[in-house]
Amino acid sequence: MSVMRYRENPLISVNDVEPSRDDFHVVGVFNPGVAKLGNQTILLLRVAESPNSVNRNSVLTPSMNFDLSSPAMTVRSLDRNEPGLDFSDSRGVFIDNRMIALTSISHFRVARSDDGRHFEIDDNIRFLPQNRAEAWGIEDPRITTINGVYYITYSAVSENGVSVALATTTDFTEFKRESCILPPTNKDVVLFPETIHGQYYALHRPAPSDIGTPDIWVSTSPDLIHWGNHRYLAGVREDSWDSQRIGAGAVPIRTKDGWLVLYHGANRENQYSMGALLLDIDNPGRVMARSRVPFLKPEESYETNGFWGAVVFSCGAIVEDDTIQMYYGAADQSIAGCEVPLKDIFDTF
Repeated sequence: MSVMRYRENPLISVNDVEPSRDDFHVVGVFNPGVAKLGNQTILLLRVAESPNSVNRNSVLTPSMNFDLSSPAMTVRSLDRNEPGLDFSDSRGVFIDNRMIALTSISHFRVARSDDGRHFEIDDNIRFLPQNRAEAWGIEDPRITTINGVYYITYSAVSENGVSVALATTTDFTEFKRESCILPPTNKDVVLFPETIHGQYYALHRPAPSDIGTPDIWVSTSPDLIHWGNHRYLAGVREDSWDSQRIGAGAVPIRTKDGWLVLYHGANRENQYSMGALLLDIDNPGRVMARSRVPFLKPEESYETNGFWGAVVFSCGAIVEDDTIQMYYGAADQSIAGCEVPLKDIFDTF
């Protein structure tokens, strides 16, 4: 396997991003959506911020309050010694395995590059939470280009769960929210870049509560807003690198052999790696091949150590001359890039 990690990695780190508020600090910049705008590479960054705290015995949890006449950030302080509260996961606070708050809140910013490796962040362009469904933040954007319009799917997080929202842009300067397209709990939605037999297709990852596992499903739509014909596509595999959960990553790539879908898989130790599915070109609901082994797994220090270690998680890639340029979140803290020949990914099948 000849994965070439960029020598500049990590390409963007927390120290490269200014916090949006003086009383907050950036804890992660990761899981970017990826697109080409002219000759530029665009990254739509997920920026996670937490409130500054000086009290080690408490945990601060931020959220937006949209019930006020003027929406505002609110910060709760939770006592680490409070009976029944579980602080073992640095990402949130739990009661009886149910998350009651996040320790950070995410929004999106735009980064641009002429060479795909050196990025300038536009701190003036911020895609922020704007409604109750996004009160706990917006996360993990994927970008699909259709007829000159960039369609952005992302996770909208609130106390009511994780839903999937859709926004559009033509210039990554102005954004338009279109709709909530899938209710909780769902995430990891990627849109195919063209219609197939007159229908739009999407991959998504419902989260079952009682029966089933976190698997990839496929759905269709006549207009990108209303989705149906939901079908199971691929699931976790026992005793494999993707035994715990899976989810679509980059936008499906058309190849002569079928639709190539880069997806993340986590094992029971919560190590996230990247593999691939090959779907029928005329029927994306049929899996033709699947990676036996991941083509990228966390090995470098910036991938194994961070806010949540042992994670490589991609939301976007670009194909250039039979080579995939993939950008990915590393340890839920920074952004890295790599190049992988298409042939090498097909060799994992």
